[in-house]
Amino acid sequence: MDEFRHELSSVPPITRTYTLLCLALTISVHLHILSPLQIYFNPYLILHDFQLWRLVSCFCYFGTIDFNFLFNMIFVYRYCRMLEENQFYGRSADFLMMFLFGGVLSIVAAIFLQMIFLSHVLTTMLVYVWSRNNPSVMLNILGLITVHAPYLPWVFFAISYILGNNATMDFVGIVIGHLYYVLEDVFPNQPNGFRILRTPEFLRNLLDRRNADPAYQPLPEERPGGFEWGAQ
Repeated sequence: MDEFRHELSSVPPITRTYTLLCLALTISVHLHILSPLQIYFNPYLILHDFQLWRLVSCFCYFGTIDFNFLFNMIFVYRYCRMLEENQFYGRSADFLMMFLFGGVLSIVAAIFLQMIFLSHVLTTMLVYVWSRNNPSVMLNILGLITVHAPYLPWVFFAISYILGNNATMDFVGIVIGHLYYVLEDVFPNQPNGFRILRTPEFLRNLLDRRNADPAYQPLPEERPGGFEWGAQ
């Protein structure tokens, strides 16, 4: 138990919290403690019945417990953790702001596109931001094709479209991820550019304490390509 707690505490806070929420919510639905009808995104119930938890729960449910769920959870955990331990190392508050930014825009898109579960949108955004921050990484996808990291989200968009899945969520995640990338990494580095997305100081004080801990060591990632595919 102590070893499990140690391993759990070694996971960065945002990755740990989001992963545990996804697991807890999915297991609760699987055990019939909750129903998908209680957690999907519904603007009317949020505004008129004040069911505010739907603003969070709609991002934390990946469907029934099966191979697809396992794939998605490993996928989310790995890319989320790689972002928080590398591009956002010591900046978990900024990482949370990225989640909030993506969440707000996902909800706006959901209102117009009638999407009820937004976990896939958020996942695609995470993958897109990671891919743009690792442009030189080559990924071998399922042993079939090899692409540069920035093309990874588009490959998954194409796969979703070919398989007849809802590729709209992939596309929305790509658009949101690109907008975040431009606002956070492109525009501030232009002449007369500045940061538009600013993290409140109280979040920095709350979440960025690890940055001052010399004993904290992020988990080394030997395969930055993720589950079922690797870097070359």
